[in-house]
Amino acid sequence: MTINQKNNAVLTSKEAFHAIGLKWEGTFAEAGAGAIREIQTELKERLKEIPHIINPDIMLGLSYHATPGGDGFTHYAAIEVEKVDNIPSGMVSIFVPTLTYATCEHHKDQSIERSYDNIYDWIRSEGLNENNVDHLTHFEKYPMNQDPYSTDPEFTIMIPVTR
Repeated sequence: MTINQKNNAVLTSKEAFHAIGLKWEGTFAEAGAGAIREIQTELKERLKEIPHIINPDIMLGLSYHATPGGDGFTHYAAIEVEKVDNIPSGMVSIFVPTLTYATCEHHKDQSIERSYDNIYDWIRSEGLNENNVDHLTHFEKYPMNQDPYSTDPEFTIMIPVTR
């Protein structure tokens, strides 16, 4: 792992979108122990059930505060869709409004904790504020072909912000 790693951050905008996927609720400790990886694996196995997929190569991981100030959160392993007209059994639809994000790439051989520290440091240094619309704290974009159980993943971190 890179000790003095640098993650360049930029502001990006993403238009409102719909996604379909699997919902998980739990604690940060449970997530750290790999619980989210189970729904990522299930989503990959069930992709063919989801109609109107926009980009089958990108899995979204959307994280929301479960309870303000609580130890838990809600996470969705999902995929962006053009429209929602049929939600497969056991799945849910998610709507995310148009937002501006602080965005950075987390690369293999980097510390995930350090990547998050770097982007939050950048947000503060740019005079930005977190914008937890509907309690969305952040989302990650993963290559669909990446093994959810990889101990050295790569992904894009996106944190909603305002000036």
